[in-house]
Amino acid sequence: MRPILPPSPVLVGVDGSASAEHAAKWAAVEAERRKVPLRLLFALNLAIYAQARGFGVPRDFLEVIKADGHRVLDELRDSIGGAHPALVVETELRDCDAVPALVGESATACLVVLGSRGLGGFSGILVGSTAVALAARGRCPVAVIRGGADDAGPAPAGPVVVGVDDTPTGEVALAAAFDQASSRGADLVAVRAWQVSSIAVHAHAHQYTKDWSAMEDRERESLDARVAGWSEKYPEVAVRRVVSRHRPVRGLLENSVDARLLVVGSRGHGGVAGVLLGSTSQALIYHATCPLLVVRATDPR
Repeated sequence: MRPILPPSPVLVGVDGSASAEHAAKWAAVEAERRKVPLRLLFALNLAIYAQARGFGVPRDFLEVIKADGHRVLDELRDSIGGAHPALVVETELRDCDAVPALVGESATACLVVLGSRGLGGFSGILVGSTAVALAARGRCPVAVIRGGADDAGPAPAGPVVVGVDDTPTGEVALAAAFDQASSRGADLVAVRAWQVSSIAVHAHAHQYTKDWSAMEDRERESLDARVAGWSEKYPEVAVRRVVSRHRPVRGLLENSVDARLLVVGSRGHGGVAGVLLGSTSQALIYHATCPLLVVRATDPR
């Protein structure tokens, strides 16, 4: 008889910032929706702080740093527990860098959630780089949540938006987007963004001008074909299809301004599986204005 494994948790990277607190509260709602535990992980590389002792830092400085980390975790657990009394909330303070800790934990998580800004105050650059590393190397989907603890974010009535292409990852993104839209009672906006390179347009201007409408029709037919099967599986989800002549990043950003969630695959055409993160998803990690969910074709969940 095979043992019954515990449910995979939603994992949140915590660092004491308002952005991480906001992400943890978003993750709590997601964990409750999935009926799984919430795991709060504070990764603290104490070796960096230990080096500061050579500059006159008090001997008990490391203990103060660890105690502050535990305080952050305890207060966040209590706050989430008060809002979600039935949710199991686990906490851990680990002595290591955030990226290897979160990548390792992603193997047993169903989702990793990060805030968009950390305590470093670099407007998302540091947390963005962590999200990029996780989306490229992690073993489960990654969500990046915009805003701080007091930021309500986009209107809750907004749609789920998904980027659609012809890759296996695009299919996984569609599956995740329909699931999210269905469970949230939201509409779905399926965006297929395409743009012929400017060099090709200039070289064959007459041909592209003549065939532009036909090309857009083909893109729309491809989008319809991609969405059709999922619409049959999720008939309760109202779908709006958008074919954009812009590059994917611009097309997705323009159509997700009021979205409650944007879903993309981690690489589209030309990606190197497991090595590099696709340019579209990487750009959206830094620039999306709503919560972003990045999935990969190799994600087990």
